[in-house]
Parts: sequence; C-alpha cells; structure tokens
Amino acid sequence: MTTGGKSNLLLLLLCTFLFPRFEVNALSYDYSASIECLENPHKPQYGGGIIVNPELNHGLRGWSTFGNAKLQHRESQAGNKFAVACNRNQPHAGISQKTYLQGNKLYTFSAWIQVSGGRGVPVTAIFKTSSGSFIHAGAIVAESNCWSMMKGGLTVNASGPAELYFESKSTSVDIWVDSVSLQQFTEKEWKSHHDQSIEKNRKSNVRIQAVDAEGNPLRNATISIQQKAPSFPFGCAMNKNILANTAYQNWFTSRFGVTTFENEMKWYSTENSQGKEDYSVADAMLQFAKQHNIAVRDHNVFWDDPQYQLGWLTSLDKHQLALAAFKRLYSVMNRYKGQVVAWDVVNENLHFDFFESKWGKNSSAILYNWATKADGETTLFMNEFNTIEESEDGDSTPAKYLQKLRDIQAFPGNNNLKMAIGLESHFRSPTIPYIRSSIDTLAAANLPIWITELDIQSGPNQAWYLEQIMREVYTHPKIQGIIIWAAWRPEGCYRMCLTDNNFKNLPTGDVVDKLLSEWGLKAGFAFSATTDTNGVFEASLPHGDYEVQITDLESVKVSNAMVQGLNVAASSSASQQPLLVQLAA
Repeated sequence: MTTGGKSNLLLLLLCTFLFPRFEVNALSYDYSASIECLENPHKPQYGGGIIVNPELNHGLRGWSTFGNAKLQHRESQAGNKFAVACNRNQPHAGISQKTYLQGNKLYTFSAWIQVSGGRGVPVTAIFKTSSGSFIHAGAIVAESNCWSMMKGGLTVNASGPAELYFESKSTSVDIWVDSVSLQQFTEKEWKSHHDQSIEKNRKSNVRIQAVDAEGNPLRNATISIQQKAPSFPFGCAMNKNILANTAYQNWFTSRFGVTTFENEMKWYSTENSQGKEDYSVADAMLQFAKQHNIAVRDHNVFWDDPQYQLGWLTSLDKHQLALAAFKRLYSVMNRYKGQVVAWDVVNENLHFDFFESKWGKNSSAILYNWATKADGETTLFMNEFNTIEESEDGDSTPAKYLQKLRDIQAFPGNNNLKMAIGLESHFRSPTIPYIRSSIDTLAAANLPIWITELDIQSGPNQAWYLEQIMREVYTHPKIQGIIIWAAWRPEGCYRMCLTDNNFKNLPTGDVVDKLLSEWGLKAGFAFSATTDTNGVFEASLPHGDYEVQITDLESVKVSNAMVQGLNVAASSSASQQPLLVQLAA
C-alpha cells in the first residue's frame, strides 16, 4: 500500500517457544539423579531395565555371592526390601548378578547404596566381563543410616556374559543394595536423545509474519535472518602466540566467542620472582579479546599441584604462604574484576593438596572465601580432571567432587558462594554413557557446569572421539559452556591441535568447524526464507542474537529496509512475544 509516494510495511515477529514437534519412538533418557542421602531409596530407573529382581521384592532371586561374603535379604520397618552383603573379608566380596552385555549398545546404570557403619565409605559398581576385563560403571560415597544414589554407565567392546558386583576397600562395613537398574540403548536411540535435547534446550521455534501498514499479510516476502552472536558460550584456549600472528588471529576470531588463557594468568606467569609482578602479557591478551568481543575465563588463581609451584613459594612457611596467597588473590582479582566471566579459584584440589599440606585442610575453603569477598559477582569455579573422563579414578568421581564442593560451601561465611562446576575433560578414549550419567549426578547440585579444557590424547581415533564427546556434552541440558584446550604452539599443542602451523585445519579442526556450523554457533550463520500465503515463516533457530529484514516482495519493491534485532532465547513455556518493525520504501 502506498501513501504519499511511500510504501509503508510492517514486519511482525511472533516469537513462539514450543516443544519439539517431531515424534520419537525411542526410549527417552532419564537425566535425573539424587545427591541427597535418603531414608528410603527411590524406585529403580527404567523399572530396573535388564536387571532381574531390581527392587529385591522377590528375595534374593537373580542375585548371588561374589567372593567371600554372606548375603542376607532384609526388610525395613517401612516395608522396603533390600540385600545386604556382610562378613566381607575382601574389597570385592559382596552381592552380584550375572547378565549379558551387547557390544553395540550403550548402558546407563544406577543403584541405591548404604553401608552398615562409618561415614563417607566409597563403593564402586564393577562389571567383570567374560574376557577378564573389569569395567568401573559408577561410584558413590556411601553413608550409614541413609541411602545414596549411584549413577554411571558403560559400554563393552564385544558382546558376552558379564557379572555386576559392588566393591569397597572398607571390608569392615556391610554393603546394602537396592533399586538397581541397567538400561540398554541403541546408538540410534542415543542419537535421538541428542536431537531432542538440541530442539528443547538449544533452539526455539520462531514464527515471523510480514504484514503491511494495515495489518494485511505479505505473501512470498523474502525474509533474511543472520545471527550476530550465539548465546551458547563455545570457545578455545589461546596463548601469547596469538598477539603477533595475524593468521592465528584470523583463524581464532572467526570461530570462537570465549577463551581461556593457557598459562598467562597463572601465578607462575605473573610473579616469577616474589614481589615482582608482571601482567603485561595477560593484559595484552585481554585487550585483544576485548577488541574482538571474546569473553575470557580466568585460569587460574591457584593451582594445587606441587609440580607447578614457584621455587620461592615452596620455601615459605605456613604463615608466609597464607600472606603470599592473600596478596596473589587480591592482586589478580582486583586487576581483572569485571573483565572476566569466571574464576578458576583453586585448580585440581581433588588430585593435589599443595596448599592443604602446607597450610591446612581448610585452605581451599579459605581461598574461596577470600575470592567471593574480592569479587562477589563473578562465578567461582572448582576445576578438576577425570570427573567425567575416567571411571577408575577414585579421587575425582562425581561423588568425591560434590563432597569437596560441599566442604567448601560449609565453611563459615561460604554459604552464599557463587560457585560453578568446571570439568577439564582431558580424555584418552570416552565412555559416552559414563560421561552423561556423571554430568547428571553433578547437575543435581543445581550449579552451572562448564567443560573447561576439552582435548583428546593423540591417536588414530582422536578426531572421532572429539566429535563423540562434543556431541555428548553440547547436548546435555545442564552444560552451559565449552572450551576446547587447543591453544596453538609452533612446537605442538598441549595434547591436541586443531590446525597445522599454516592454520589449515587438521581433522580435529574439521570436526569443530562441522559441529559449529551444524549447531548454528559459527559466525555469520544466516539463511533466507519466503513467507506463505499468510505472510508467515516459521523456523527453529539456535539461541542467540539475530538481525532480520525483508529483502524482496512479490508486489512491492523494498529499498533501504530497516534491520530489526531479534533475541532468540529459551522459554519454559509456550508464549507469544509480538515485535513490531516498520519498513519504508
């Protein structure tokens, strides 16, 4: 419609956040987990799956003794029935069930565990296969007088018989077992969980309607949509080499919106000699990141590994170390407060204990207490490895991680810490169901979770493993950010590079580019669409900020069209948010 020689058009954006509209026949995955110690266990997930007599409601049918132990079937006053392995004189002695595992399936496992005495007793679920291998499927720190949920997962290389049993090095305790579940999924079903999660958690349906000034629909209008910035933080580590290398800069800035400095913010980089601080390299890197709108995570304020302590630091006594740590924390946090999106306050304090051994068992808790006083607005991470990578590492299981986290939070003055969970994710080879179930357990703490240092050790399957892991962690509904640990060095990266020295992608880099494009996270993600007879176009868009404009109409020529910004974000319920844009020609 023309008025005074002008064509006045309106672009009406109806943003509707809906549930996915595709049908899925595959068995849904249960992401739930409990981290509370309860008077009575929950029902087994999936009704127990392929476990026989999972709730022990039929005596000990399906269950037998493993090693030297005595089995009992008991019933609580509330009527709950369970099995008890007592008179144990070996770590592996206890209750077991024989089953059959298929090599082409993925298994999620859960059980509820209690012990007869003691506090904080580690108990592990292990599957012994016919080939003689022992697969650790999950672990829990069990208590007496209440039930704790163990959740894990596994795969096997070949089909065959297997035997599940529960192990604890504390042979003086009885192990109580109830509500056991072992559910198998096909690879197709597992992939369907990824697809469902992306549609539900990473994208939203957006309905765009073009109308003229009188509200009449404009059919066959061409609408162009371009993403300006994705909402999901996906990035890669960088180091000082980027400051003087244009090729590195161009490759990096075209892909990533968040980064972690590999070493340049660490204590040994900024105060190599006591009292002589030098932040010049970190400052320059931070300025480069700002110029390119790249968010920065601090890594790290402290590192608990004795191997990476400065010589002058190791010679200090307890009181001198506390004073030096206090100065370090306020130096780096006051300098970069408001300029970083996260602080790795204490790095790897499950595997190492430099500060604890020199200063006292509460040193980590004290450092977090100081950190929140220095910067109470920015998230404080506890960063650790092998929590989702290696089921056999008993030092950093999800249960051990949460136990340490609770100890920090329980320290006087720490009840309101703005904490988050950092999972380094340095993999050899992944056990995909274990990764998912471990994140499920950690997610029950209701804190942000980031993958902070993702890489794979060198080998023929490095790129394939990287793709498997990236798909698993990105699609987990509780993961809020991912950092690849592949800062470029001419002599070779830490464990995994994404490019060669000419910044041509290696197979690992191709995987990253493929998934960034597939998920709509790569810079410049754009497409055009034509409205229907009602002037409507609907699309499922990754969460982020977009620019929308009409570029062509069937009946009216459009020039100098106004560009409208659009934010696509998650919504807990279906809702319509009309946004009116006037375009003149």
